[in-house]
Amino acid sequence: MTGRFIVFEGGEGVGKSTQSRLLAEALCARGLDIVTTREPGGTPGAEAIRALLLDKDGPGWGTRAEALLFAAARADHVETLIRPALARGAWVVCDRYLDSSRAYQGGGSGLDDSDILTLHRIGSAGLLPDCTVLLTLDPAEAARRVEQRDAGKLDRIGGRAADYHARVADAFRRYAEAEPERFAVIAANGAPETVHARVLAAVDSLCP
Repeated sequence: MTGRFIVFEGGEGVGKSTQSRLLAEALCARGLDIVTTREPGGTPGAEAIRALLLDKDGPGWGTRAEALLFAAARADHVETLIRPALARGAWVVCDRYLDSSRAYQGGGSGLDDSDILTLHRIGSAGLLPDCTVLLTLDPAEAARRVEQRDAGKLDRIGGRAADYHARVADAFRRYAEAEPERFAVIAANGAPETVHARVLAAVDSLCP
């Protein structure tokens, strides 16, 4: 039996890591084989690329080089971890995936969406999630959470200007509106347990 692939998406500070952990715990409690992972990262090769991409003291990359590096990390992640897990029947819960590349390198930095999708088709054979949970939050509250979490020590992409992140959020909204059969848009305000209940209901609906 093929497993299910669930991804959490959204801007900075919306609680993706917390909600992916809570969902994984809930699914484990149902007796499912659960694999938790993240992007960029999830495998040794992809984690090495993550360090290149996000380290504030690293060399820095142009928009196209950045998109290529994200696609390369994802290609290794999909081939080495995600597809084998799905093939054995596991459920994969991932913190960020393709739509982050589309929103950040596309919506935020201006690359054409078709080019990013072409990279994904070449690198990862076009694998899409069964369910994409898009967490949304008021920008001021998201910024407060980020400051509380990171104490001003943002990574290279998280530390970009507010107008960049506004474009990212707008791109995420457009993708969700275009693919309602894949996306569940969840308000991330409130206590983590409250948000988790919303997430679990949405996942049960899209991945019965």
